Amino acid sequence: MNILVLGSGGREHTFAYKIAQSKLCNKLFVAPGNAGTAGIATNIDISVTDFMAIKDVVLRESIDMVVVGPEDPLVQGISDFFTKDDQLKNVIVIGPSKEGAQLEGSKEYAKEFLFRHNIPTAAYQSFTATTVEEGKQFLETLQAPYVLKADGLAAGKGVLILEDIQEAKAELENMLTNKKFGAASEKVVIEEFLDGIELSVFVLTDGKNYVTLPTAKDYKRIGEGDTGLNTGGMGAISPVPFADDTFMAKIENQVIKPTVDGLAKENIDYKGFIFIGLIKVGDDPKVIEYNVRMGDPETEVVLPRIKTDLVTLFKHVGDQSLDTIDIELDPRSATTVMTVSGGYPEAYDKGKEITGIDTITDSIVFQAGTKIDGDKVVTNGGRVIAITSLDEDFRIALQKSYQSVEKLNFDKMYYRKDLGFDL
Repeated sequence: MNILVLGSGGREHTFAYKIAQSKLCNKLFVAPGNAGTAGIATNIDISVTDFMAIKDVVLRESIDMVVVGPEDPLVQGISDFFTKDDQLKNVIVIGPSKEGAQLEGSKEYAKEFLFRHNIPTAAYQSFTATTVEEGKQFLETLQAPYVLKADGLAAGKGVLILEDIQEAKAELENMLTNKKFGAASEKVVIEEFLDGIELSVFVLTDGKNYVTLPTAKDYKRIGEGDTGLNTGGMGAISPVPFADDTFMAKIENQVIKPTVDGLAKENIDYKGFIFIGLIKVGDDPKVIEYNVRMGDPETEVVLPRIKTDLVTLFKHVGDQSLDTIDIELDPRSATTVMTVSGGYPEAYDKGKEITGIDTITDSIVFQAGTKIDGDKVVTNGGRVIAITSLDEDFRIALQKSYQSVEKLNFDKMYYRKDLGFDL
């Protein structure tokens, strides 16, 4: 098979790394890719939302399968674009329809879906610029801290958790009337705060059947001890030690099954990943959010633990036969540490030379914000390189990742040294 992966981050490098190992993969392309994917695939410099350019590549290179990494093309309807085009309709697309992608594209849509299917989640209400005052009144009915979520896509940064009610009211106004997050915050969802420990569960579904992938926990805040601004993710650990068999059974029965069944009942075409952001409150799981693709940096710890051939899994998604395959997982823990550009998640410089990648032997290097400049690899984003290690004990795996990170170097490189502190 000729396969195209869409995206340019660490998630897409990880997909390419696993797909390249498959005997079923003939030629592998990544669009636009990065310096890491260039070593194992052919990079094609097109935008992930330029559907006509993607069509040209698919036809020119006789692509049989497209794996969609980021959320934007899914929310914009790339899957529907393929199914409605006579030249493309037989290409397997790993990613849900535009309707299915609304689970991530709209926080309000996701909450309504959760309530319709009796899936445990926080109480909420939605507000727009015309109902700002009602939003402020709703805040008065809640206990601190206050959770404000931009309804649309805000690149993982559209959620505010605030302790002070006056600040919460001011931020609500800022989001709705001053468009703090642009079009993403034309509508804001206010939720009750859930107190517990977070984890992510990943599911691959063909629309009828599903396989549950390893759990993971990522660390979103820039500062140690989970302080400072939210980022796209500073590292991750899989599996989550507190997610024992009893808790996982609750997640399956109360969350995963009703989600997949709900999609089928509503005739929502969904062939791809469901990322379920959960919080353990007491002994029970509650859904914080859905994403309609794999997470980043969670992909960098989840995929290396999947022993089953990834392309085989994807083929079963394509013909709705996931119920005929058993997934084999590596029992070891995986940990990834993300190195980022100085200043991230705010302003940062690009084009800084990266050295030491070739000296790392005990870990897997997944490149994220990198590109090739002449004969050098340079920084090209906020999150630059993820270093993943495996071991029976997640603490030793973390130690390996940190030892490998020390071999890397670029100007103002930063990483969190406290991952796993809460486990």
